[in-house]
Amino acid sequence: MQLRVSAVQYHLHTIQSFEEFAHQVEHYIKTAQEFNSDFIIFPEFFTTQLMSIGNEKGEALTIQELPNFTEQYRNLFINLAKQTGMHIIGGTHVIRKGDKIYNVAHLFYPDGRVAEQAKLHITPTEVEEWNMSAGEGLEVFETDKGTIAVLTCYDIEFPEIVRMAKAKGADVIFCPSCTDDRHGFHRVRYTSHARAIENQVYVVTTGTVGSLPTVDFMRGNFGQAVVITPNDVPFPPKGILVEGEINQDMIVTADLNLDLLYKVRESGSVTTWRDRRSDLYPDWEKEVKK
Repeated sequence: MQLRVSAVQYHLHTIQSFEEFAHQVEHYIKTAQEFNSDFIIFPEFFTTQLMSIGNEKGEALTIQELPNFTEQYRNLFINLAKQTGMHIIGGTHVIRKGDKIYNVAHLFYPDGRVAEQAKLHITPTEVEEWNMSAGEGLEVFETDKGTIAVLTCYDIEFPEIVRMAKAKGADVIFCPSCTDDRHGFHRVRYTSHARAIENQVYVVTTGTVGSLPTVDFMRGNFGQAVVITPNDVPFPPKGILVEGEINQDMIVTADLNLDLLYKVRESGSVTTWRDRRSDLYPDWEKEVKK
């Protein structure tokens, strides 16, 4: 099976209305549609652009106010997924459940369904400055183009959670990301390569570019989209199918051949997934021990 993916290097800049946000989103989605993509992924925290709309005093909105846009955000992407027939990973958006807020990745299906995956590992800034809460469980998502997982930014730096995703059947890991400097960017980039090698999966990641001068902790962004493969003979030697120009407003597109994954898992130069020692380090606990 083959699927085509597009990844958006989303350009953050100050806007005046939700309509401006919607027009920018639609531009990227229509571009991916012109390439006949099956999936398109937006970055983590790209909806923080809505905070730059500001209030009646001309001050940027706070992270606690961002969930007020959730209904508009969901309606926008549900309609675009239906119109284009694509699976849209709508980056992440901050939502509220009870008295807590979560950084949640959203998968919009072409038939109107919406799946969610909360970020499982929360960075110090998210905890200390934004008072965010971590998600509680990992899901994988069945699509007509295969099984995928969506793990956000910091999540990819933890090998255990990606092994769990692969053990549950995921062949493609989509990783929306947002990093503000080279150090953070390369942490995500290098560990994405490691996860692809360890689990013999594809990793599709992208980040925010540009800046939001009025929004704290979003004033600087360092991002690049990339489609990463295992490092074996059927794939490019560096494990990169395609990558964007760093910090540029653009979209990249590539074809993922799932049959190649199955081939290298069975008879590749190395068979890292098959050779894992699950007797020493289980993929996940299927039942909670009492």
